[in-house]
Amino acid sequence: MIGYVTIGVADSEASGRFYDAVMTAIGSERKLAGGSWIGYGVVGPGKDITDCHTALCPPFDGEAARPGNGIMIGYQAQSPEQVKAAHAAGLNAGGSCEGKPGFRPAEAQSGFYGAYLRDPVGNKISIFAGVPAV
Repeated sequence: MIGYVTIGVADSEASGRFYDAVMTAIGSERKLAGGSWIGYGVVGPGKDITDCHTALCPPFDGEAARPGNGIMIGYQAQSPEQVKAAHAAGLNAGGSCEGKPGFRPAEAQSGFYGAYLRDPVGNKISIFAGVPAV
């Protein structure tokens, strides 16, 4: 089980706008912001770092933030509608499309409905929902 993910960013507020949009669409919220840190967790009580599943901050080594080759973070949505909303929100907040919402593999309607985005730094994320196979 994954407890949390930390994503290196060059500009916390620019990346924060992207993640605010995407996270809101899938039922998470900004739980904290301080210094160069921003944390996100499931909507509800608690505004502590331990309530966060995702944290944004500049890399600890002081080097430039850059996406990891082959690394992708998947965020689970509750429905295809949330996947579509998160994808659109991410694009409107400065992200770029890496794959439009749809079934994967498309021809199989496998029950995996997902969309792919790159954040302002270039980190790749997936928003997905399990859907009963047709």
